Amino acid sequence: MNVTKNIGILNALIRITIGLTILSWSTAKMVKFPWRDSYLFMAICGAMKVAEGIVRFCPVTALFERYQEMEQEKPLALGDGSNSGDAGEVDEVLPYNPT
Repeated sequence: MNVTKNIGILNALIRITIGLTILSWSTAKMVKFPWRDSYLFMAICGAMKVAEGIVRFCPVTALFERYQEMEQEKPLALGDGSNSGDAGEVDEVLPYNPT
């Protein structure tokens, strides 16, 4: 898998700042309430945001970009020139009858 930078420098700095904030908050709460698993989950999420900011790669953004590319290529694959009943065609417009 080719990992390229897909977030900007400002976005990376914001992710690092928010990630460190979440990480420090959840660590402080874990010291007070060590039996709660939700603070551990929040610490992992904060650490993940810090890592995304340092590496400047977000997997969710990469998936969204790949989905957008697939959506743009989809109409090109269907437009092969044949008229085989595409869903976008309208043969006849019927009048609206609300009864």
